Amino acid sequence: SSQNLSEEFAEAARQLKKEAPRIQFGKIDVTHQHDLRKEFNIQAFPTVKFFVNGSREDPIDCKGVRKASTFITWVKRRTGPSTVLINSTDQAEAIIKADDLAVIGFFRELHNDSVEVFCETARDVPEMPFGMTASEDVCANYGIQRNSLVVFKKGKPVHKEVLEDGRQNKLGLTRLIKTFTLDLVTEYNIETSVKIFDVPVENHILLFTPTNSETFNEIYENYQSAAAGFRGKILFVLVDTNEARNGRIFEYFRIRDIDVPAVRILNLTSDAKYKMPADEVTVENLKQFCQSYLDGKAKQHLPSEKIPQDWDKMPVKVLVGKNFNSIVF
Repeated sequence: SSQNLSEEFAEAARQLKKEAPRIQFGKIDVTHQHDLRKEFNIQAFPTVKFFVNGSREDPIDCKGVRKASTFITWVKRRTGPSTVLINSTDQAEAIIKADDLAVIGFFRELHNDSVEVFCETARDVPEMPFGMTASEDVCANYGIQRNSLVVFKKGKPVHKEVLEDGRQNKLGLTRLIKTFTLDLVTEYNIETSVKIFDVPVENHILLFTPTNSETFNEIYENYQSAAAGFRGKILFVLVDTNEARNGRIFEYFRIRDIDVPAVRILNLTSDAKYKMPADEVTVENLKQFCQSYLDGKAKQHLPSEKIPQDWDKMPVKVLVGKNFNSIVF
């Protein structure tokens, strides 16, 4: 909520006042400041923008940051180095074990495009510590080839990404790394919904099923297996159809009890919905569905009401999705 964010923002301001007095925090109620709202194109609330060197032009958007500690990290990484330079294995271990998650870049040299993209990505992912090294000993200790980014979870490497020479897709890397702040499959509920929308992946796949059904474990395992290959590209979400509080989502996707288990993909930007063509929730069917969607081959799903019996009795015809095309075109 805005109130909660406001409190965390104020807490970050208090803490940074001692450490970095040059950084000023301010808040504006734009309901009375229409000119400012227009000038900075404020669409959603709350919005946090960072102004650099006294310039009103092109402030940096601070998105998805909700805790005081993350605000502080975000600001520090914008005003100073965004990653810790690692020279020894002990230093690397300290970073990897300090938190649940850590990202380490292993490089041949510390001045190339890959390093630059790594540091830029670190600025956008304040939720976890970033370190980088070009030390032969450290790279040898972890047995990792140079120019690789590795995500560690609870001290163990869970993802390796080779950074090609030249400019990587920074947004792609940011999305991929941010997904590690969620589980491989995230169950939708009041607490997780905020996190799900904070991760900047615009494609969501949703499995609608009762979690207490006899087939649930098998279906869930298949869903989890398929999820691994699409990390950073499609976010895998589980919706328990027995949970009454999820009712609005069923309505939004027009899911009925007889439809479950059902699988849908939603593109958050266009609001387009896609239905998995196969009924069975197998690993193969899920992979095919996700791949055909990413390749732009999946058919958009336009749920429709039944055609009313008396649709053409009156001078004004009643159209629904099912008869729209044939009558209008």
